[in-house]
Amino acid sequence: MSQALTLARPYARAAFALAQEGGRLPQWSQMIGFAAQASAVPQAHDALRHPLAKAEALVDLLLPPGDSDPTFRRFLVELAGHRRLTLLPEIFGLFELLRADAEHRVKATVTSAQPLDEATLSKLRESLRKRFGREVDVTTAVDAGLIGGAVIDAGDIVIDGSLRTKLARLGAALAN
Repeated sequence: MSQALTLARPYARAAFALAQEGGRLPQWSQMIGFAAQASAVPQAHDALRHPLAKAEALVDLLLPPGDSDPTFRRFLVELAGHRRLTLLPEIFGLFELLRADAEHRVKATVTSAQPLDEATLSKLRESLRKRFGREVDVTTAVDAGLIGGAVIDAGDIVIDGSLRTKLARLGAALAN
């Protein structure tokens, strides 16, 4: 995995530079996302790895329908020429991180023991915005194993306010 990220990083930066230069970050995000999802389909993944596959045919397989950006096509041709089309999921993930940073946004996943209502989510979003000094895109998940509270994962920062963790810390403290 780390090798794939290392290989994908320069391509993600190049894609980001091309998209930013053209003022098309959202469109490129959609196009790379489509190509990444298409490349992850088992049959497509096998075709991308086949040594006799033609680069143009592979690129046509990964282009999203509709908006055919010639720069994006050239980007995919470049990837195909270096046999790097299988890195598209990693390239997409890194591209999204670069985009979020450029747009002063942070993505956070809030995992709670029970679904959060809109009022709680709004307060949480505002509180995270103040903490990070950026707009926060919040996605939610439910894990009943947390017992209560929530875990907030915002990239490099994890805030664990779950009851499960608090009980584990209490148990460790009592064991000592």
